Amino acid sequence: MKLAIMQPYFLPYIGYFQLIGAVDEFVVYDNIKYTKKGWINRNRFLLNGSDATFSLPLKNDSDTLDVVQRELAVSFNREKLLNQFRGAYASAPYFAQNFAFLERVVRCEERNLFCYIQHSILETCKHLGLKTRICISSEIPVDHDLKAQDKVLALCLARGADTYINSIGGIELYSPSVFRTQGIALNFLRPKPFVYSQFGAPFVPWLSIVDVLMFNPIETVAAYISGNYDLI
Repeated sequence: MKLAIMQPYFLPYIGYFQLIGAVDEFVVYDNIKYTKKGWINRNRFLLNGSDATFSLPLKNDSDTLDVVQRELAVSFNREKLLNQFRGAYASAPYFAQNFAFLERVVRCEERNLFCYIQHSILETCKHLGLKTRICISSEIPVDHDLKAQDKVLALCLARGADTYINSIGGIELYSPSVFRTQGIALNFLRPKPFVYSQFGAPFVPWLSIVDVLMFNPIETVAAYISGNYDLI
């Protein structure tokens, strides 16, 4: 069984969904520390030919809390975020085919940060036709005080994985020999370039999946997800 484990990210880039599509089961960390400068509650989209950031505002709280303990700000204006997407992409060729999906994601009434992002991941997988099982880390019976590689190994063993696939960005974090001692193969997924027209302007790569969907047929996006990467 092929397994991947990642932090929850809000409408992340296409490589995140390639990783989901490459495995049988995908574990999303909920009991992991929220990081201010990461990409958990923000990402990039195209605005007037350049990349800009969209984000989910959070309730002020302790920096020591896990993602599942954080909440969206009471002031979060879902319609304002939708209008940001509308303003950026209303004239994109596939806006009409994808805006209802964005409405389902953004208008989710959850206040809990993890639950809100988890809903967005499930909705995006459904929209893309991905059938991978999605699990939540805290629901898997392991020692959740473990860290880094030790925790990943524990989750793999608990789920009966024989292959663990990580994004290419984590290649320095894991030891193939340590995984082999546990009977688990270790691979890293490296997306291949995916260049497409963005209103005829110079291409801005690796934006949110929203950007990819606005400029490409869903069939093209699904085909890229299913195979346009290297496993090393």
